[in-house]
Amino acid sequence: MKVKTKIFLLSVVPFLIAIAGIGIGVRLQATALAKAQHGTVEAAYVSSKELELKHYVELATSAIAPLYEASADRTRDDAALRRQALAVLQKMNFGRDGYFFVYDMQGKSLMHPREPELVGRNLWSMRAPDGALPIQELIEAAAKGGGYVRYLWHRPSTNQLEAKLSYVVPLPRWGWMLGTGIYLDDVNAALAHIDDSASAHIGRTMTWIGAMALTGFVVILAFALVVNVTEHRSADAKLKHLAQQVVESQEEERARLSRELHDGISQIMVSVKLLLESALARLEAAGQPHARVPEAEAALATGLARLSDALREVRRISHALRPAMLDDLGLAAALEQLSRELGEQSGIDITFTRAAHVTTRTLADALNTALFRIAQEALTNVVRHAHATQATLDLRLSEDAVTLVIADDGHGFDIERVQADARRGIGLRNMRERLDPLGGTLSITSEPGRTVVTAYVPLPLAAGDSTHRLAHVASSS
Repeated sequence: MKVKTKIFLLSVVPFLIAIAGIGIGVRLQATALAKAQHGTVEAAYVSSKELELKHYVELATSAIAPLYEASADRTRDDAALRRQALAVLQKMNFGRDGYFFVYDMQGKSLMHPREPELVGRNLWSMRAPDGALPIQELIEAAAKGGGYVRYLWHRPSTNQLEAKLSYVVPLPRWGWMLGTGIYLDDVNAALAHIDDSASAHIGRTMTWIGAMALTGFVVILAFALVVNVTEHRSADAKLKHLAQQVVESQEEERARLSRELHDGISQIMVSVKLLLESALARLEAAGQPHARVPEAEAALATGLARLSDALREVRRISHALRPAMLDDLGLAAALEQLSRELGEQSGIDITFTRAAHVTTRTLADALNTALFRIAQEALTNVVRHAHATQATLDLRLSEDAVTLVIADDGHGFDIERVQADARRGIGLRNMRERLDPLGGTLSITSEPGRTVVTAYVPLPLAAGDSTHRLAHVASSS
């Protein structure tokens, strides 16, 4: 794993873990608060409903209190007083589903204004859908002196089973259970609204946390990309600068070796050749036949021939390293000589042309060297790989640019595959690296029978450095 990747992960992973921890903590706390709020509101609602029910029952008992008290003194009229009490209770209503009900302590329904079909039936063993025994629970609460009971009961107005809260009290002398109840749909609706609001609030909070996490991640990623791009550009600039320094150092070393070969070894070899030629001439001019040694003369002649070959090879190597004509006569003369020499060596018809649209134009040494090396590399590739019969080298000079075009009629090559191959694309990369510092561009087109390499350099960028030594390029006419 790369160091940059590790640094990125070390910055992102703890951030995401922290955000996840915050999100989980906030969600747990918000859920706990929502549950607490639900319980508090529910308790408050139920408490208010319980007080309301108790108040209703107290009103009912107050309404029949005279009849209930009279039954203690008028035993013979007890049955009539009970009927009067039931009639009074049946007429007492509050709301659409608010009514009073009366059962005896054995579970028999004595009065039910909303469901008269239940009157007279014993509902002691009646079970609710959840398995509870609501009548038994109501009678048990009344037997304890009064209390509240929750259960499921049929709601007359909607004909549905709904949760109901009832409050019952006993009437011991008559053996009755008197009570009333309210359905909890409004309580449940209020609680559901509170739960929905809490869920929505939790959802919005988690959305904000997610948005902040995403924003933070994007910011970290953006900084990482900026740093990466900056470092990449800096590294690329340093690499290009290093490559340029390598190229310059190579050119300096080539020039030094060329001078050493031309001014040192070549001069020594020339002087040795002159001495040997002088010695051979003296032997051949000797007047006494017996003083001459034919074998020595032959060996000396052979040595002179081989020395001449070595001298030519040294000059060729010196010229290949750094042609003196490039420094002395300029780019056009050096390219013309390069075309002529490679054509003679390879047998390929290499034609050099030049076109100058200004009478005199000066080029910097760096540009001269770069274009010469590009031409040298391109023509060398033509000789080695193109299997061409003809090639052209065209130098065009204008006020604002210089263009070098190398074309051949060889079998061509796959540009993308060659550039992707690290072993085969070095020459093309070297050409581009030579042009990059000059602000130039290299374009290549290739197909069977036609390959064109074009180097273009804008002259204001290339010739703007006044410290470079300038070389003259002769005009074409």
